[in-house]
Amino acid sequence: MAKRRLFIFDTENFHFGQVPRQIGRTLTTLVVYMFLTLTLAVLVYLAISLVSRTDTERRLRREIRMYERLYSDLEKREELLGDAIANLQHKDNDIYSLVFHSPGAPMLDPLDRSNTTSAADTIPESRLTTYTGSKAAALMKQSRIVDATFERIFRALSDTALVLPPMSLPIADITYPQVGASAGRKMNPFYKAYVYHEGLDLIVTRGTPVLAAADGTVTSAVVSRKGQGRTVRIAHAGGYETVYAHLESINVYVGQPVRAGDKIGTVGMSGQAFAPHLHYEVRRDGLAKDPVGFFFASVSPTEYVNMLYMSISTSQSMD
Repeated sequence: MAKRRLFIFDTENFHFGQVPRQIGRTLTTLVVYMFLTLTLAVLVYLAISLVSRTDTERRLRREIRMYERLYSDLEKREELLGDAIANLQHKDNDIYSLVFHSPGAPMLDPLDRSNTTSAADTIPESRLTTYTGSKAAALMKQSRIVDATFERIFRALSDTALVLPPMSLPIADITYPQVGASAGRKMNPFYKAYVYHEGLDLIVTRGTPVLAAADGTVTSAVVSRKGQGRTVRIAHAGGYETVYAHLESINVYVGQPVRAGDKIGTVGMSGQAFAPHLHYEVRRDGLAKDPVGFFFASVSPTEYVNMLYMSISTSQSMD
């Protein structure tokens, strides 16, 4: 097909001439053509997308509609759950205030210091170097103390005559929220007066197995309705003695040898007990020791520190 050409008549020279091409007009026409083509393509795509959808799009639209219907109900449930949690916290604080004379129930981790570094950037820059130097010196001093302590421990362990104290837990898998008042001046729940408490209260449910804290021999298995109620005493090497009081049942007899972890009875509230718990004592040469101090070999360092915190902060004993 022959290419079309345009001619114009020149009235001055009386002849026909070819119309010159205009580049600007050609570019404008090209731009308009491209714009119209792109607009048409977008309109066609939108029309197709509105009419036909993929399986994924249809599934997502169904989920969105479902979530829109459930959202209002979830908001109401969240408000009810928040009110219920606040009510439980209030009741829990009342119980700890009434029973243990504590300001409130223990936190999830009372010694969690995850937020204590939030103010670390408040130290003036001019004091930062001095502050860092003093902290480093304190840490170095502490590390020397730790090294010396380890040396003493290693020397003691190498001594063949060393006798280890009872260090096993008298109740398996106990955690720090179940630790009550330890040795010291505590308020008696019956007399409402401060008296010396010679053991550690471990608050667990009735019937929980009570275990021997170390190898030894049963020296006493008392059945009584007064004082410490049903009580078992075990003598251990090195002059140590452990006492397990307010038991519901006794599974050993006087003179029976036991191994660490053997079941010697179950938790109860026999005798003068405020609630089911195990009153646990550790003695050496007749003198009462703080039982929590012997748990470090059976629990993690964090758990051990939390147990110490709970035993000290609980102001009222359970017997």
